[in-house]
Amino acid sequence: MKYKNTLKRGSVRYIIFKENGTWYGVALEFNIVEDGDNPLEVMASLFQAIQGYVENARKLKIRPMPLNQKPDKEYDELWDKLEKGKTERITIPEQVYTFGLHPFRANAFAR
Repeated sequence: MKYKNTLKRGSVRYIIFKENGTWYGVALEFNIVEDGDNPLEVMASLFQAIQGYVENARKLKIRPMPLNQKPDKEYDELWDKLEKGKTERITIPEQVYTFGLHPFRANAFAR
């Protein structure tokens, strides 16, 4: 089986959104969720969590499956709606701060 993400490189989809007064950051393929009071802090925290996740995966030399998890259905559907909004005139929910692809290279995290 061929995987999109490997220990050497890949990318993870992310969404920063607000729900019930709390900001959330989700890394879809890693099933990481961070929360907080400010979207920028949540985004920084999420990117740190992604970095730590990749660093630990690399140290442990794990198989690529944890880097290619099936996202929660709710987040996958939100991603699809946001992507559709790039090409079609649909209303993107106001509670979404930003979304995108966060590339990673395991050796770029080496100290």
